[in-house]
Amino acid sequence: MSSSQQLKLFKDTSALSHQEGGNHYKDLKIQPVEYIHANAIPYFEGNVIKYVSRWRAKNGIADLKKARHYIDLLIELEEKNACCS
Repeated sequence: MSSSQQLKLFKDTSALSHQEGGNHYKDLKIQPVEYIHANAIPYFEGNVIKYVSRWRAKNGIADLKKARHYIDLLIELEEKNACCS
Protein backbone atom coordinates (compact mmCIF):
# COMPACT_ATOMS: atom_id res chain seq x y z
CA MET A 1 0.00 0.00 0.00
CA SER A 2 1.43 3.38 -0.99
CA SER A 3 1.90 6.16 1.55
CA SER A 4 -0.90 8.20 -0.06
CA GLN A 5 -3.24 5.20 0.25
CA GLN A 6 -2.21 4.77 3.88
CA LEU A 7 -2.88 8.46 4.56
CA LYS A 8 -6.32 8.22 2.93
CA LEU A 9 -7.12 5.12 4.99
CA PHE A 10 -6.04 6.94 8.17
CA LYS A 11 -8.17 9.98 7.33
CA ASP A 12 -11.18 7.78 6.56
CA THR A 13 -10.87 5.91 9.87
CA SER A 14 -9.73 8.84 12.02
CA ALA A 15 -12.02 9.90 14.85
CA LEU A 16 -11.77 13.42 13.42
CA SER A 17 -13.41 12.24 10.19
CA HIS A 18 -16.48 11.04 12.11
CA GLN A 19 -18.78 13.26 14.12
CA GLU A 20 -21.76 12.34 16.23
CA GLY A 21 -24.79 14.59 15.88
CA GLY A 22 -24.11 16.59 12.75
CA ASN A 23 -21.28 18.14 10.77
CA HIS A 24 -20.98 21.55 12.43
CA TYR A 25 -17.31 20.88 13.31
CA LYS A 26 -16.28 18.88 10.24
CA ASP A 27 -17.12 21.84 7.99
CA LEU A 28 -14.54 24.03 9.77
CA LYS A 29 -10.98 24.33 8.43
CA ILE A 30 -9.63 23.43 11.88
CA GLN A 31 -11.85 21.51 14.26
CA PRO A 32 -12.06 23.06 17.73
CA VAL A 33 -10.87 19.82 19.33
CA GLU A 34 -7.66 19.91 17.27
CA TYR A 35 -6.96 23.53 18.23
CA ILE A 36 -7.83 22.95 21.89
CA HIS A 37 -5.66 19.84 22.12
CA ALA A 38 -2.68 21.31 20.23
CA ASN A 39 -2.63 24.32 22.54
CA ALA A 40 -3.35 22.40 25.78
CA ILE A 41 -6.32 24.67 26.48
CA PRO A 42 -8.11 23.91 29.76
CA TYR A 43 -11.72 22.69 30.01
CA PHE A 44 -13.62 25.97 30.48
CA GLU A 45 -11.68 27.83 27.79
CA GLY A 46 -12.04 24.85 25.44
CA ASN A 47 -15.80 24.87 25.85
CA VAL A 48 -15.92 28.58 25.04
CA ILE A 49 -13.99 27.91 21.83
CA LYS A 50 -16.25 24.96 20.98
CA TYR A 51 -19.53 26.84 21.48
CA VAL A 52 -18.39 30.04 19.75
CA SER A 53 -17.11 27.99 16.80
CA ARG A 54 -20.39 26.17 16.22
CA TRP A 55 -23.14 28.61 17.19
CA ARG A 56 -24.11 29.56 13.63
CA ALA A 57 -24.27 25.95 12.45
CA LYS A 58 -25.87 24.28 15.45
CA ASN A 59 -27.80 25.93 18.29
CA GLY A 60 -27.62 29.64 17.50
CA ILE A 61 -27.92 32.03 20.45
CA ALA A 62 -28.17 29.09 22.87
CA ASP A 63 -24.55 28.19 22.10
CA LEU A 64 -23.45 31.79 22.65
CA LYS A 65 -25.20 31.69 26.04
CA LYS A 66 -23.37 28.46 26.86
CA ALA A 67 -20.06 30.10 25.95
CA ARG A 68 -20.92 33.10 28.13
CA HIS A 69 -21.83 30.74 30.99
CA TYR A 70 -18.39 29.12 30.83
CA ILE A 71 -16.75 32.55 30.79
CA ASP A 72 -18.81 33.57 33.83
CA LEU A 73 -17.84 30.34 35.62
CA LEU A 74 -14.18 30.90 34.83
CA ILE A 75 -14.28 34.50 36.07
CA GLU A 76 -16.05 33.48 39.27
CA LEU A 77 -13.63 30.65 40.03
CA GLU A 78 -10.56 32.72 39.18
CA GLU A 79 -11.74 35.62 41.35
CA LYS A 80 -12.42 33.20 44.22
CA ASN A 81 -8.99 31.65 43.74
CA ALA A 82 -7.26 35.05 43.59
CA CYS A 83 -8.83 36.30 46.79
CA CYS A 84 -8.11 33.13 48.75
CA SER A 85 -4.59 32.27 47.69
